[in-house]
Amino acid sequence: MAVKIRLKRMGSKKAPFYRVVVADSRSPRDGRFIEEIGTYNPLTQPAKVELKEDRALDWMLKGAKPSDTVRNLFSKAGLMEKLHNAKNEK
Repeated sequence: MAVKIRLKRMGSKKAPFYRVVVADSRSPRDGRFIEEIGTYNPLTQPAKVELKEDRALDWMLKGAKPSDTVRNLFSKAGLMEKLHNAKNEK
């Protein structure tokens, strides 16, 4: 089972709000997910990102691959650097 960390679109028309979720890659974008690990609101200035960093790091160490957009969000939050450091410690 390939696991992805990706965005699940919520909100209304022309007012998107996203949840950062861990999901099987075969499930639909807004379908079933394994765990919710954060939120992303692009409409606020600046965009508001809330993450459960420990859970996101745990999933990535287990092999979950973030989507391109989620990877950018994680990089801005400093999570990709933490992942790199955690992998090098082993």
